[in-house]
Amino acid sequence: MSHASYAIRIRTLGVAIAACLLTPLAMAQDIKVGLVAALTGQSAQSGEAITRGLTIAIDQINARGGLLGRKVVLVRRDDESSPPKGVAAARELISSEKVSAVFGGIDTPVSLAIVPIANQSKMPFISVWAAGTGITVNGANPNYVFRVSAQDDLVDVALIRYASTRFGARKPGLVLVNNAWGESNDKGLRAAAAAAKVELAGVEKIEMNDVDVTPQLARLRSAGADTLILVANAAPGAQMMKSRERMGWKVPVVSHWGISGGRFDELVGATAGDAHFVQTYSFFATPNETGKMVMAELMSRYGVKGPADVMAPVGTANAYDAMRLLGLAIERARSTDGDMIRKAMEDLDQYAGLIKTYKRPFSPTDHEGLAPEDYVMVQYDGPRIVPVK
Repeated sequence: MSHASYAIRIRTLGVAIAACLLTPLAMAQDIKVGLVAALTGQSAQSGEAITRGLTIAIDQINARGGLLGRKVVLVRRDDESSPPKGVAAARELISSEKVSAVFGGIDTPVSLAIVPIANQSKMPFISVWAAGTGITVNGANPNYVFRVSAQDDLVDVALIRYASTRFGARKPGLVLVNNAWGESNDKGLRAAAAAAKVELAGVEKIEMNDVDVTPQLARLRSAGADTLILVANAAPGAQMMKSRERMGWKVPVVSHWGISGGRFDELVGATAGDAHFVQTYSFFATPNETGKMVMAELMSRYGVKGPADVMAPVGTANAYDAMRLLGLAIERARSTDGDMIRKAMEDLDQYAGLIKTYKRPFSPTDHEGLAPEDYVMVQYDGPRIVPVK
């Protein structure tokens, strides 16, 4: 073997060894983003829908070279709709997984518990479902919490208005889940009703594990309620609907969107479609180019046959747009530092997303990416979520 050939082989071996040694380092340089959501239990559909939206967005980003030349990786943790478990998951993602941002799930109580941790850790926390007003309006300065979702105070105005215009409601009754999310909407709905000069028949609370809501509904009926406004997730919301049916009460139901995050249609049965509820996006709408692309991905990856087959649509739509906005912020910041990402999020310009074209979606004083004009009203048609007829 010539000296030149020997030298070439040595150099080739050295390059190979170096590549092997660099592999763990390259893996460590991935940009991780976390998800804390209900991946099991009654609201598992919401966590799966959010996962789908994030995954489609991340894969598109990686196909174009990633962020800052690095691959983006999603790390999920199940909060089981429990605030203590959500807090533990968020701490583990921040301290052990070294994520650059955390996305939240359907449950307002879980997200509210994570908010102080995010602000103390200077960790961007993006709500893609939970609507509690206090999630983003949390008093922190600077505030590291953003939302691409509905906000209770704004939804409450929309629900009161819809009940009045659609059903002619003059005396709606409120049925609210007895937790922090219900409390958020209690305040918001009372304020919205007062502003609209609408008298409330009463306010009744229901528990997550209630199996009979007849006493609460009977009190509202006796008080003259002509519409029910429901704020609950799928399981307790279904129990209210079943109690309403057992009473033979045909009163209209206008609902927040928690009922779309689980098996509401299966649990309720034939009267599930009686509840009209809010969403931030419908795949039945005429799609823009992003919408066509996301639907194509849902069909090829998850066997979705069309708009009627999209599970918990807002979870997918909100999460997709939120991930793309986060990606733009990281590129704008040229960093994964939490404070720099926060500033970049507040300074984003324009993005043609799935839900809409975002034009300066956030500012230092406003971390809500969506507005009331982005809301649509839908209902169940069997297992399908369709625009109201």
